[in-house]
Amino acid sequence: MQVPRRFLPSLSLLSAFEAAARTGSVTAAARELNLTQSAVSRQILALEEQLGVDLFHREKQTIRLTIGGEAYAREIRDALRKISNASLNLRANPYGGTLNLAILPTFGTRWLAPRIPDFLANNPGITVNLVTKISTFDFRLEPADAAIHFGRAEWPGGELVMLRYEIVVPACSPRLLNQYKFEEPSDLKNAPLLHLASRPDAWERWMVQNGVKPDSVHGMLFDQFATAAQAAIAGVGVALLPKFLIEEELAQGTLVLALDVQMKSTESYYLVWPSDRASHPPLLAFKKWILAQTASDR
Repeated sequence: MQVPRRFLPSLSLLSAFEAAARTGSVTAAARELNLTQSAVSRQILALEEQLGVDLFHREKQTIRLTIGGEAYAREIRDALRKISNASLNLRANPYGGTLNLAILPTFGTRWLAPRIPDFLANNPGITVNLVTKISTFDFRLEPADAAIHFGRAEWPGGELVMLRYEIVVPACSPRLLNQYKFEEPSDLKNAPLLHLASRPDAWERWMVQNGVKPDSVHGMLFDQFATAAQAAIAGVGVALLPKFLIEEELAQGTLVLALDVQMKSTESYYLVWPSDRASHPPLLAFKKWILAQTASDR
């Protein structure tokens, strides 16, 4: 469906409006855009005339967004950011082979980053841009083609495929292990327990699985695996950590198993994407590659 011309203002009009809305000043907007004040004022007036709506309250030498103008400014700012990102991606790869991927911090640095060279070597011409996201987001508002998601098999407005399940183990420093000398699951309740915000009931489930009453399992809370792992290395407490993400620390001995008692997480890792990107060639290539990489972990 063709959009009426009046609802497709030129970029120059939108840029002038966005700059004035963001800075709260026609003078500042003119300085930023390297235009005169009168030129910016004319562009804003032209935009208001085209839309048939007042975007600013004008009071002497000041301007103030109307309620409608404030909402419009947010939408336009996001749209201009998307256009800018699309232009940068096109410039980086004129053939359109760019994949914007949102990743989980520790999964991205520990598991994905070391393997990315293999993907790039087998898919010449594709550029991968990585951005960290630790929670679910709206693909309509973020310039991402896909994301790595840990949780249940659901994502609002998206499609997904499972990558791998997760096994967690109680890990701590050698010094802490020597201090508490854990022999059975109930012994862990005597030590400080470190918790992850994304898995708030993990310790309770681990205790129940091993026949221990899930009380007195309070402790420090962390929002990322990396900080929880570092706290465990420093001897702050025992953390339930994904075994595949701490293989290096276990091999080096900076982390040890408090007890060799594993637990499979109730949630898994997924590759997710918006439906309108399902046929994006770089995404199809990445999906094929990462499913092959995780085939033995499903």
